[in-house]
Amino acid sequence: MITGMDTPTRLLIGGGWTTAADGGTLEVIDPALAEPLAEVANATVEDAQRAVDAAHTALDGWRTTAPRERGEILRRAFELMTARAEAFAELIVRENGKALADARAEVAYAAEFFRWYAEEAVRAAGSVQTAPAGTNKIMVLRQPVGVALLITPWNFPAAMATRKIGPALAAGCTVVLKPASDTPLTALALGALLAEAGVPDGVVNVVPSRRSARIAEVLLADPRVRKVSFTGSTEVGRELLRQAAGSVVNASMELGGNAPFLVLAGADLDRAVAGAMVAKMRNGGEACTAANRFYVHASIAEEFGRRLASAMTALTVGPGLEAGVDVGPLVNESARKKVGELVSGTVDAGARLLAGGTAPDRAGYFYLPTVLGEVPPDAPILTEEIFGPVAPVVPFDHVDDAIRLANDTEYGLVSYVYTGDLAEGLRVSEALESGMVGLNRPVVSDPAAPFGGVKQSGLGREGGHDGLLEFTESKYIAVDW
Repeated sequence: MITGMDTPTRLLIGGGWTTAADGGTLEVIDPALAEPLAEVANATVEDAQRAVDAAHTALDGWRTTAPRERGEILRRAFELMTARAEAFAELIVRENGKALADARAEVAYAAEFFRWYAEEAVRAAGSVQTAPAGTNKIMVLRQPVGVALLITPWNFPAAMATRKIGPALAAGCTVVLKPASDTPLTALALGALLAEAGVPDGVVNVVPSRRSARIAEVLLADPRVRKVSFTGSTEVGRELLRQAAGSVVNASMELGGNAPFLVLAGADLDRAVAGAMVAKMRNGGEACTAANRFYVHASIAEEFGRRLASAMTALTVGPGLEAGVDVGPLVNESARKKVGELVSGTVDAGARLLAGGTAPDRAGYFYLPTVLGEVPPDAPILTEEIFGPVAPVVPFDHVDDAIRLANDTEYGLVSYVYTGDLAEGLRVSEALESGMVGLNRPVVSDPAAPFGGVKQSGLGREGGHDGLLEFTESKYIAVDW
């Protein structure tokens, strides 16, 4: 009993809870204490193959289940998750480290994917039209792609799972979920919840493992696996795409980001700073959508940096379950070390430290919210995904310079623009090379919206109707009546 509900620690395969084939386990660490939290079954390759066996066996029954029935099961999952929101939030805090407010927001967001796709399950519409030559009818059906391998990250252990499971089940696919080994408990709890909601045995299988690379390699070579949906780093995504190419597996990739946050000359500074705090500090900065580079017009850059530093310094850092805490620890020691090295390297390159810049002297993987001013445009921190509570501020003179700097990256997930001129904001939004833009808004994520990037930030979209279609294939039937 880790939280206010029974949390499974074994593998979910074919509707049953089982230990790993070799009896092995993996240790889950509480990032706030740097101490063990639980031990979870560490799936072997053979376990993952058994999960595919189960998913394949369940596929015909699930894909022929009435769309309304699939939708009602997802609706029940939404209701169950909403009823247990506080228990899920506590579990996320314990294994991920984020502040309780962030965890509560994640649970609400995650549950919404079940509700949205409960409604979308009945909307996988095809089409019928007359061929231009008048010789036949063109009938197009939307059919489930098949068994789907879902690989999710540690930073949103609930939302990244439901954002994939929801559309997959709505479309009629069965799934094998491989959650991040740092945060497997939330995924296992979701597996139990879905079973309680009425998902048939084998439709959802959950296999935590530290053998991630080998499991992915073997499953992507299995001809029964016809879909892979991955959220994580671009480096790993490239490797998965190489493996998927061998069997021509349908692939969706939500990869890394390097989000620019542009504050134009006419922006409302109060609104821009408030937006920066959300875009940067949501989830403690450990989000692919987190603002990573702040390009601020030179006329207001100093004042923006001062106000942002004041707001960051006012945040309370500590264990996520403690009252009043705004920022929890980073997920592990290697994440904290990377953030520290990026900050020290940027200061060495000439930036001014306006706030933070150190790790507090306490147990756990904490790092103080940090603001860096007068950052050189070629500083290495601007080319890497920080994934921590650090905001580098770069002044610019002309809008075209800001657009050029924002686009000077291999990534293209999301951008943010703050301006007092809506027409200017729309022109800049069009010019930015990213799949999403927050225009005078610090949050773009919404279950009803197509989430995804361009360039090396990924392929495909999650959320919205697009997310459902990612788990279907079009079948064209030429017919003459």
